[in-house]
Amino acid sequence: MISKVLVACRGETAVRVIRACHELGIPTVAIYSQADGNALHVRLADQAVCVGPPPGRDSYLHMPNIIAAAMNTGADAIHPGIGFLAENPSFAEACAACSIKFIGPTPEAMEAMGDKARARSIAKSAGLPTIPGSDGAVSGEMDAIKVARSIGYPVAIKASAGGGGKGIRVVRTEEELPSVFEMARSEANAAFGNPEVYIEKYLNGPRHIEIQVLADEHGNVVHLGERDCSVQSRHQKLLEEAPSVALNDELRRQIATAAVDIAKAVGYVNAGTVEFLLDSDGSFYFMEMNTRLQVEHPVTEAITGIDLVKQQIAIAAGEPLPFRQEEIAIRGHAIECRVNAADPDKGFAPQTGRVNGLLLPGGFGVRVDTHLYPGYEVPCYYDSLLAKVIVWGSNRQEAIARMVRSLREFDTGGLKTTVPFHTRVLSHPAFVSGDVCVDFLSKHFGIS
Repeated sequence: MISKVLVACRGETAVRVIRACHELGIPTVAIYSQADGNALHVRLADQAVCVGPPPGRDSYLHMPNIIAAAMNTGADAIHPGIGFLAENPSFAEACAACSIKFIGPTPEAMEAMGDKARARSIAKSAGLPTIPGSDGAVSGEMDAIKVARSIGYPVAIKASAGGGGKGIRVVRTEEELPSVFEMARSEANAAFGNPEVYIEKYLNGPRHIEIQVLADEHGNVVHLGERDCSVQSRHQKLLEEAPSVALNDELRRQIATAAVDIAKAVGYVNAGTVEFLLDSDGSFYFMEMNTRLQVEHPVTEAITGIDLVKQQIAIAAGEPLPFRQEEIAIRGHAIECRVNAADPDKGFAPQTGRVNGLLLPGGFGVRVDTHLYPGYEVPCYYDSLLAKVIVWGSNRQEAIARMVRSLREFDTGGLKTTVPFHTRVLSHPAFVSGDVCVDFLSKHFGIS
């Protein structure tokens, strides 16, 4: 049994986890930086502990302070949320060393999937189709050129320790490769503390399809269908929907089976997401596995009726999954729009400021996950995500109409957000028809 959970994150994710815990009757402890003393997750938790100054590295990433906060408040479990330490195997090991349950996968699984080059190798061994590319990290510039010549341009140089769409550079000609290669290594080292990179064939205009999996400590693994995350800017997802209009029943079965296979291959436990690229000819390729809860998990909850955070907690408590694969039903269509404090007209430049007024959408089939409240001051230190608007409809057409209506109701009192941009995307004929791939924004909106 888990008696108290420390929530090691902030923002709407922390609010989401705290609410799930309270519905289960589990007390919670919030952590916060000096910039988040008045944050909603601090107000909602049963206890709250300041863990450091505003910069994330000194607070939300400061493992000793977080572990100490858990021990001092009697928390016997830690939920890492979505960002910060959620995919850090050292943090999971530190939790175990202090007899604190980490609500997530094992350190071994995180290490295996966290190294993207190693994950690719594991996927190949498990029989998953992978994009042509290097076998692991490339040793240097000449090795990179050799690989690129063998698979043909364009190629993508990716950080081995990367993830979440970060640490990716596209090279279209051999003349570009030396400079981009060094740039990619420097960026990988700065962002992830690891300069290693690997190379893959760059697919033109694929879809981004991901499969949600759940696995318990008793060897049971299920999938909860797919999400289509093809509306992206600079490899960062902006809008997600489920299910994908691009999959027929057989292709859906094949991709889902592949996701379950790799989860079993690494002995995965808890919630995870296996990501694929779907080419225009129907071929699909393993891309990576995110060993944590995803920002877009609510669309899966909307079409399955399964609370993923509650399942994470139950799995961490040692409980078996309460359902078999054949008992999971997909119903209707769901869409999520990420509302960021960002200006799309200025390259999605982050915005800060006060939420002077707040009107959130509602009605049948509408859910808003947010940490906003009137008077909240958006800080400059963290991710710009303010809210997620999730809608469900009996079909995709109804879901689109419901989302457009909901976004028209969303008002943050003058703070610039991505809401108007989402409305434009949802109204575009290509999106309405389902003709969406990862270059959708560059093709139709001139946004890279």
